[in-house]
Amino acid sequence: MKIGELAQRSGMASSAIRFYESSGLLPAARRGGNGYRIYDEDTLQRLLLIQTAQRLGFTLDVLRKLLAPGEELPHELVLQSMRERLAEIDAMQRSLAAQRAEMEALMQQMQAEWAEGRCLELAQTSRAARRKPAAGRN
Repeated sequence: MKIGELAQRSGMASSAIRFYESSGLLPAARRGGNGYRIYDEDTLQRLLLIQTAQRLGFTLDVLRKLLAPGEELPHELVLQSMRERLAEIDAMQRSLAAQRAEMEALMQQMQAEWAEGRCLELAQTSRAARRKPAAGRN
């Protein structure tokens, strides 16, 4: 299939496909007699894998390690990369939970101060937040 059909079937722009090819994530396409790139079903599957991995937060550098051209997918390395990504997600969730708790506390403080006709003293609030250890830190 030509790049236009591959783009349509994968939902990616032709320029993204050319970028993935030039950056080593896709093997070089063979060329037809007219010089057009010709792709096969394996390339489509690889593009769909790249899309899925990127949606899950994997970087292109990680994908390059996992998708070395001409090699089988290294199952154990894929699983290890997924475990590492899950750990990153867990850390982000802890950080977001701490941010949410701080935001809710700040909102309550603001409402209480405003109800009394006063402005919130952010200097005091900032000092208190710095003294409180962030969730997940020692």
